[in-house]
Amino acid sequence: MRFEDFSFGSIRIDGTTYEHDVVVDRGEVRRRKKKASKKFRDEFGHTPLSMEEKIPWKCRRLVVGTGANGQLPVMKEVLSEAQRRKIELLIFPTAEAIEALKKDPDDTNAILHVTC
Repeated sequence: MRFEDFSFGSIRIDGTTYEHDVVVDRGEVRRRKKKASKKFRDEFGHTPLSMEEKIPWKCRRLVVGTGANGQLPVMKEVLSEAQRRKIELLIFPTAEAIEALKKDPDDTNAILHVTC
């Protein structure tokens, strides 16, 4: 999987540009469906990553890109679930998350926020 470009509002993976958040699940890219997390928006000031979403847990390592400015909140329950499943959870602003994915892509899934 080639992460070719990232800028505020878009990311290019394997020649395809996505203008929305993405989930990388065992080599497949899909749109992040955050609707289930919107109910927590008022609490965080931003729609967070919550356990209500379809998180790609079938991995050894999960990388979360928190946006260009690192503003995507990750709820404590997600951190606890990763620990319970013995999955290494790495949380970085999206540009740094992409670099982490490039360095060690094996058995790694990702959730990448492309705006703030």
